[in-house]
Amino acid sequence: MSGLPTAATPDRAMKTILKLAAFLPLLSTTACAREGRRQATPHRVENGMVVSQELRASKAGLAILRKGGNAVDAAIATAFALAVTHPAAGNIGGGGFMVVMLADGTSTTFDFRERAPAASRPDMFLDKDGKYDSARHHFSHLAVGVPGSVAGLQLAHQRLGKLPWRELVEPAVRLAARGFKVSPGLAADLAGRLKGFSRYPATLAQFSSEGEAYQAGDVLEQRELAETLERIRDRGAAGFYQGKTAELLVAEMRRGGGLISLEDLRNYRAVERKPVRGTFRGYDIISMPPPSSGGVALVEMLNLLEHNGIDKTSFRSPQEVHLLTEAMRRAYADRALHLADTDFVPVPVEKLTSKKYARSLSATIHPRKASRSSPTTFTWPVKGSETTHLSVVDSRRMSVALTTTLEYSYGSRIVVPGAGFLLNNEMGDFNPRAGLTTEKGLIGTKPNLAAPGKRMLSSMSPTIVAKAGEPVLVVGSPGGRTIINTVLGIIINHLVHGLPIQDAVDSPRLHHQWLPDKLLVEAGAITPATRLALEKMGHTVEQRGGSQGSAMAISVGEDGKLEAGCDRRRPDSAAAGY
Repeated sequence: MSGLPTAATPDRAMKTILKLAAFLPLLSTTACAREGRRQATPHRVENGMVVSQELRASKAGLAILRKGGNAVDAAIATAFALAVTHPAAGNIGGGGFMVVMLADGTSTTFDFRERAPAASRPDMFLDKDGKYDSARHHFSHLAVGVPGSVAGLQLAHQRLGKLPWRELVEPAVRLAARGFKVSPGLAADLAGRLKGFSRYPATLAQFSSEGEAYQAGDVLEQRELAETLERIRDRGAAGFYQGKTAELLVAEMRRGGGLISLEDLRNYRAVERKPVRGTFRGYDIISMPPPSSGGVALVEMLNLLEHNGIDKTSFRSPQEVHLLTEAMRRAYADRALHLADTDFVPVPVEKLTSKKYARSLSATIHPRKASRSSPTTFTWPVKGSETTHLSVVDSRRMSVALTTTLEYSYGSRIVVPGAGFLLNNEMGDFNPRAGLTTEKGLIGTKPNLAAPGKRMLSSMSPTIVAKAGEPVLVVGSPGGRTIINTVLGIIINHLVHGLPIQDAVDSPRLHHQWLPDKLLVEAGAITPATRLALEKMGHTVEQRGGSQGSAMAISVGEDGKLEAGCDRRRPDSAAAGY
């Protein structure tokens, strides 16, 4: 099996992590759950593994692997279970992307990103005076895109699944119908959301106990969601996009002034696409193509970092952080300028992911001086931000990286009355209006403006790293525009600096997205001395409030064993394996 490069220097990197540990108040000291127990050491198994943001969902996937299902089967079961146990992001009312590497080394992807309703238009987020209205864009029924998750999971099952569909959905049905004990983390999250939920009676009814916050240990039953899942179990995607569920969804759209029609639901199709591919220091990078920007941006950044000698830098040194920041800055500028739904806009994927382009762009990175980002230009002087991710590897080393989303945490906050599931607010990922690009980070470039049937641009970056046709790393994360940089950092930490996968995931994170022009760092990401050195180079450094992402990773060691990298930034994340 392929593993870490022999030239890696994990000891030096680990010493740096220990120095930074004093600055880590944001990271939980609780290890990921392992089949109902807490583990203090890395979870290593021989056969199969599921890593997700919730223990019961990971165990649902593991049960499928034990029954003889493959990685796609387990990913589907885990995703449906997350729709019950991780309501903030696990979803059937949203969409996502799946990257699959088969046991024979071939790969494919499934695009089930939400689509704009047929009545959408580029100026739909402007008020009656023609001014941009952020509330319309993100917090209204107009913000809801046509959901894609159910169609995408069914397409993946039709193409690559092994066990019967109903066996994959049934665990979620049982969790919703019988209920499950609310964890301390979920109880705290729901309690903090009750005021916002009160705007929507069905949402408040589903996620409170007669208006009062659930306490840890209480049982959360979701009977209407169970009935919706039963229709999906029995009829597949038709049980969601047609019949009672579809009618309930459209009724809520009409009540709240949304745009989704029965025809929009009937016309939704998931798409199988060729992966975006690249190489990095002898490894193969397999990731999502547009309408995700993740794969293109990730390969572009890795090309830049390879060309500029990231392997010659030490972990979290000023030079390493400078190179990471400049690569991020350029990839996110290209993201804004070029990336969108390729069914509507020509996107130069081959150019942006080429080594030749990286060489030319590398010439604009000064080794000791920060570039400047501007909303008025995409050129560089030469030398002068709720989603969930799960990863699965089975006994034959078929691998799945699956990221799904509702957009914001709990999406639009709108539960469909009678159907029990939350709706997304993914229309917020379309650019607000043409020309509205600001230093604060609003992007108004034309490729990603709303249009009927168009899929909005995403930063989701489910990724598989392979070598000689065998998986080495399966990884992804939530986090809006930060997702790509979270995945990038884990790849660099693991493959360049040699950190064990759990340490690579735990390591405090960095993020630069072109605009606003500042480097955001988690607490403890850099030392005070490194920060001072970066500021002398011209970087604006700011410690972010809260944490960045919630990555779920699996590494395959040289001995063939699977090891979990389970993000401890979230209290309920869990690995399950055998």
